[in-house]
Amino acid sequence: MRWLGNLEAEIMDCLWKWGRPATVREVVDDINTRRPAAYTTVMTVASILHGKGWLTRQKQGQAWLYTPVRSREAYAAALMEDALGASEDRRVALAHFVERMSDDEVAALREALRDADRDIDGASDRSTDRAADHDVEP
Repeated sequence: MRWLGNLEAEIMDCLWKWGRPATVREVVDDINTRRPAAYTTVMTVASILHGKGWLTRQKQGQAWLYTPVRSREAYAAALMEDALGASEDRRVALAHFVERMSDDEVAALREALRDADRDIDGASDRSTDRAADHDVEP
């Protein structure tokens, strides 16, 4: 996964923050509250994000309504996966990451791991059930 560029990230941030489809005009107006941005530049980058699969778009009158394909959290998870891939020893990299986590973050990680175990156990149980129904090895 490629990290988003500055303007790409600003556009995605607007759309994630709003949680609804939006036009380039809305995005430009929001960015212009913080810094100057040209409409044509934002339009071009939104079109590029669409081409890369980051955004869907639907025509509304003369304008496109853009919607993110992935959530901000899915993007963050993919970045973490990429970062782990940069290490020769993922276990050590994870250990360093966890050392820097707050107590609340560690608790959230433990909960996520428990949920993942339940999902895996449930999938395994369903696979075994389907195999039994069809006399097939799981």
